[in-house]
Amino acid sequence: MLKHLLLATCATALLSGAAQAEMNFNRLSSFAVPSNMAQGEDQSRETSAEIIAASEDGMTLIYTDSPLGVVGLIDITDAANPKPLGNIEMPGEPTSVAVIGQRAYVAVNTSKDYVNTSGQLVEVNLETREIVESCAIGGQPDSIALSKDGSFLVIAVENERDEDLGDGRTGQMPAGFVSMFNVTDGVVDCATLKDVDVTGLAEVSPEDPEPEFVKVNDLGETVVTMQENNHIVIIDKDGNVTASFSAGSVDLEGIDADDNGALSFTDSQMGRKREPDAVGWIDDTHFATANEGDMDGGARGWTIFAKDGTVVYESGASFEHELIKIGHYPDKRSDAKGVEPESIEVARFDGTPMVFVGSERGSAVGVYDVTDPSAPVLKQILPSGVGPEGYVAIPSRNLLISANESDLIEDGGARAHVMIFEYGEGEAQYPTITTEGMDELTGFGALSGLVADAQTPGLLYAVNDSFYKNQPTIFTIDATAKPAKITKAMRVTRDGATATGLDMEGITLDGQGGFWVASEGNTEKDIPHALYHLDATGAITQEVTLPEALLANEVRFGFEGVTMIGDTLWMAVQREWKDDAQNHVKLVAYTPSSGEWGAVAYEKAAVDTGWTGLSEITAHGDWVYIVERDNQIGDAAAIKKLYRLKAADMVPAPLGSELPVIAKEEVRDLIPDLKAFGGYVVDKVEGFAIDVDGEMFAVTDNDGVDDSSGETFFLDLGQAGTM
Repeated sequence: MLKHLLLATCATALLSGAAQAEMNFNRLSSFAVPSNMAQGEDQSRETSAEIIAASEDGMTLIYTDSPLGVVGLIDITDAANPKPLGNIEMPGEPTSVAVIGQRAYVAVNTSKDYVNTSGQLVEVNLETREIVESCAIGGQPDSIALSKDGSFLVIAVENERDEDLGDGRTGQMPAGFVSMFNVTDGVVDCATLKDVDVTGLAEVSPEDPEPEFVKVNDLGETVVTMQENNHIVIIDKDGNVTASFSAGSVDLEGIDADDNGALSFTDSQMGRKREPDAVGWIDDTHFATANEGDMDGGARGWTIFAKDGTVVYESGASFEHELIKIGHYPDKRSDAKGVEPESIEVARFDGTPMVFVGSERGSAVGVYDVTDPSAPVLKQILPSGVGPEGYVAIPSRNLLISANESDLIEDGGARAHVMIFEYGEGEAQYPTITTEGMDELTGFGALSGLVADAQTPGLLYAVNDSFYKNQPTIFTIDATAKPAKITKAMRVTRDGATATGLDMEGITLDGQGGFWVASEGNTEKDIPHALYHLDATGAITQEVTLPEALLANEVRFGFEGVTMIGDTLWMAVQREWKDDAQNHVKLVAYTPSSGEWGAVAYEKAAVDTGWTGLSEITAHGDWVYIVERDNQIGDAAAIKKLYRLKAADMVPAPLGSELPVIAKEEVRDLIPDLKAFGGYVVDKVEGFAIDVDGEMFAVTDNDGVDDSSGETFFLDLGQAGTM
């Protein structure tokens, strides 16, 4: 009888599970902000997507673009294929935007300087895309919000400080305040402007409150953050301050507080001021803050407050920890504010109240179920693009939108983007690789070389490059898990200490339980072009320097991969050295037992923009596989390809002689694989391996989240025999 009851219970559970399909957010598409410029405009100018809002029907997005002095519009009728609707020039610097029906209200900073402050509330008709009205604001505006019933607008007039004066401290006049406008039939009445005095409330510079962000609940109550003052106030719909309290501080444990080219989460910061930026109401009694920090703080997480100031939930370092596990931790911000949570959006999807916490420096957004405000549940971390500043949720269309302010054109990086996520049935696409489940909190990034274990299917090893100069590491990866799981991080050592002077770009097995590692040299940084033999513990047992026949013509762009064919190591040189013909690079051979060197030549693709180079070399069966890529991203990316060469053709000629050019065959264009994640095509496909079952894997280098989206794509490319 018990057996039948158990079977019935299991059957009921299975039926219940089948009825409850898995729901997740996945990135659907992305929109490059420069594409909103008119034909003939200089698209090399810096752009930005900062604060973003949606039309009432959810079909049009409008975002502020401060560098261009415009607001941009995007048609998302087909959210998978957003289309440009152009820019509308503003009379100054747009700082925030809210939408009422088909009217967008834009807060615009028209200040001459930090002392002579002024602003305007500019009304834009979204149908005609014209400015139809403007109201004067008595200072420099920051955030703008609309009441839930549409009866008034509220603006945080920050009158921000000059960070180059007075050691960048608050206490600089004029003081900021909060402005309110009545709205009638969807139209703002300029004559109803009311300014709310919020001076004299904060412990920090009470004379200079600098209101930062505003949001309004269903009761018409406005919550105002004063970031620099570490203070929060509540204002009723009549403009009366009903609550005022410090944002308080947090004791942080398990953080990295040192920018030193290594990830070590053993530090602490006691009494760290929250200094909240964005805020959003969860319900009429609770709101959430993103604790980015400014002058003296930054708590690396987010908080839920009751409107009397009681802390209901504090994330502490847990939000940052989740970004660490998926490779989105920016080590170069360790000595500042870590991942810097800056954005908050609150919405209900499928009846579930959710808080979206955006990390400016980690370039990601956490999705939390806040059904119980005292115990939020993290559901996902989404890749949000570089420097997310603002979010807008459109639950009626199951959409979440991020506006990413960073434009890295000067560094040859990603342009500012708007990214669109859709909530629906199906598994989460991201992350693709994680350290979740390791005994010790472990971060990773800048993955480069990749090699498969000789015996176990799906077992791989990867190395990081010189971004983590003080933490060279071999990562063990279980590629059979989804997402792939890093299960071990073995540090590379020399004479018992952490090895320095390495730029590990390739790894292969030595056939005896150890490894060979190829290091790309950079003489300006005292990193030699070299090969290193490592034992099974990661200790360097042999260093092989390059012969003079190679070094006489060396440039910075050296070995980017290493593989073993028989008893010979083969290394791919990334780009031309001084003695190479145009668009030709060397595949260099070294036989450890004899010390002999040789090479063949490889012809890479010629491109009109930027350069092409080799990123990886992998021997498998009768073939040698090469990853070839250009240095372009997004729509400009043209070459992210996998080629193969016949292993039998890999016969090295002596160095200094005329090198035979090896014939290559294209195996796979990797651009569609990279586009499948809904974002822009990233630059660096760096690692490639084929396991003992013939399954192919590739991984991208996220540059240590430095001027990068932080996204690492670990790709399962299927069977080598099917290509």
